[in-house]
Amino acid sequence: MSTLLTELGARGLLHDATPGLADRLAQGPITGYVGFDPTADSLHVGSLVPVMALVWLQRTGGSPIALVGGGTGLVGDPSGKRSERPMLTPEQVEANVAGIRMQLERFLDFDGPRGARLLNNLAWLGELRLLDFLRDVGKHFTVNYMMQKDSVKSRLEAGISFTEFSYMLVQAYDFAHLHRTAGCEIQMGGSDQWGNITAGIELIGRRTGAAAHGLVMPLLTQASGAKFGKSEEGNVWLDPARTSPYKFYQFWLNSADADVDRLLKTFTVRPVDELAALMAEQAKNPALRTAQRELARDVTARVHGEGTTARVIAASQVLFGGADLRAVDRETFALVAGEVTTVAVAADRLDAGVNVVDALLETGLASSKADARRGIQGGGFSVNGQKVTGTDITVTKSDLLAGRYVALQKGRRHFAMMVVSGESGVVTREGVVTRE
Repeated sequence: MSTLLTELGARGLLHDATPGLADRLAQGPITGYVGFDPTADSLHVGSLVPVMALVWLQRTGGSPIALVGGGTGLVGDPSGKRSERPMLTPEQVEANVAGIRMQLERFLDFDGPRGARLLNNLAWLGELRLLDFLRDVGKHFTVNYMMQKDSVKSRLEAGISFTEFSYMLVQAYDFAHLHRTAGCEIQMGGSDQWGNITAGIELIGRRTGAAAHGLVMPLLTQASGAKFGKSEEGNVWLDPARTSPYKFYQFWLNSADADVDRLLKTFTVRPVDELAALMAEQAKNPALRTAQRELARDVTARVHGEGTTARVIAASQVLFGGADLRAVDRETFALVAGEVTTVAVAADRLDAGVNVVDALLETGLASSKADARRGIQGGGFSVNGQKVTGTDITVTKSDLLAGRYVALQKGRRHFAMMVVSGESGVVTREGVVTRE
């Protein structure tokens, strides 16, 4: 049976661990935790690395605790940050905690004897008295010790508030509290959390003499050196209201060949030998992007569900000419319409028909009527997947797909839709697709 260390090591997810952890894991199941920042009501894909650590802890027999920092979120963690984080109100933190829980439930099993637990450290930090904290925690740490931690040293020149300076002790208190009340023996996180984790181990040892452990994973970057988890719009979120399932799928599908093996090992639970076979298949014909497609399908299905993922894949086929448009359902067209330039057309306009030149101009696929005519003559435009062969063609109700949509395309990358609505108007989105 694989252990947490062997599984993470085989997947390239083990950056460092405390001495003796392998011996402790050999003794039997262990309880461990990862902390999550509640500064937003959603996790983003960069948060998934520590989530996967909890997944593997549970899959190798351990008991995971997902600790949402409702209390520490009111303080702010300086780790990896160049400036002070904005303060959140308790109401904001509470709402964010609720959103994060829903997302964690897609990765962790919260039932059974080793079911995951979601805790909010505001439950104990909110009742903590300042004098008790200074006496029971502060006395165990010197300022010199705290100044040597990278999360503090990196901020000394720019300045760090006492609030964030004290974050290390607050997180150490969390570990000590979970060690005492939940039998938690290991804290996991990104490599930038090593200083905070070891402070907790130090506190537990000084207060109780008991052993505790830490494990950190490498910070994930792309082969290009760019920070992982970013798109042109910013963070790639798990919340579909922040990042649509289609864009989420495309983010993974657009993974570079140099990154995809590592991403499959990091974000899927498929056995490593199966992934090796998948990469061998990819090497035979990289243009098929077999590995990227499996990565995108797997992670999107985990986050958004199988049904939504199937529609996302169908939407990709609509956008890239691989689908019979007459067979596509309304829900899939609605998903496509959310990603491209969409023009609302009053139903009565289609009774007489909308000239295709006007349709191309209104959707922005042509910059002028003359541009539309030139493009039609060159065979560069299509309606519902069919090349437009003349400027006298009109779009009528008989052209509606799924009873409501008309698909227009310029070349391979520019796509727009007309949708029947109560009144005419334009819902603007950038109708450029980057990859099938």
